[in-house]
Amino acid sequence: MSTLIDISRAYSPGAAVFPIDTPYSEEFVARIGPGCPVNVSRITMSVHCGTHADAPYHYDEQGARIGALDLHVFMGPARVIDAQAAGPLCLPQDIKPFLKDCPPRVLLRLFAGQDSKVWGDDFRALAAETVQLLADHGVKLVGVDTSSVDPSTSKSLPAHMACKQNNIIILENLLLDHVEPGDYELMALPLKFENLDASPVRAVLRR
Repeated sequence: MSTLIDISRAYSPGAAVFPIDTPYSEEFVARIGPGCPVNVSRITMSVHCGTHADAPYHYDEQGARIGALDLHVFMGPARVIDAQAAGPLCLPQDIKPFLKDCPPRVLLRLFAGQDSKVWGDDFRALAAETVQLLADHGVKLVGVDTSSVDPSTSKSLPAHMACKQNNIIILENLLLDHVEPGDYELMALPLKFENLDASPVRAVLRR
């Protein structure tokens, strides 16, 4: 049996979120005991907490909601690329040597070692030109191990807009520290929220 590699961040109290976003919290509304046969819990969180998929509606008022996306794009051959380097943006030259015969899904290690419970504005993001390069190689899904494909202070969201123009789906906040660069099978299905702009995913890789 092939080994699954979990590349999801854990959902737990204290998980880092964008400063104005809803933090993760959990509580039990029922516990096993006299007169109660079950444990029942509930959560409150942003759909952008932890490892998640962005729907186009997140950055485009006319874009598709998360429940309407084609699930095929979230499953299949993928390439993990170590794109750590100096500078705030991942530029085309940082990944171009690794795109020969590239599968339609690319996961980029941009900022290894970040603490899942500490929000930071200094993570590495994608240049719009890098997204375009991926599109030119037939990529339909891009994943990053940071909180966003754009810098946290960006208002124009150039990388998101480049994904929109090229119909590229976005996975964010992956955990790739323990993954060797190379080719894998990705499985990262979003939940079927009918109207929302994103969804948590349980992302795994298999050789």
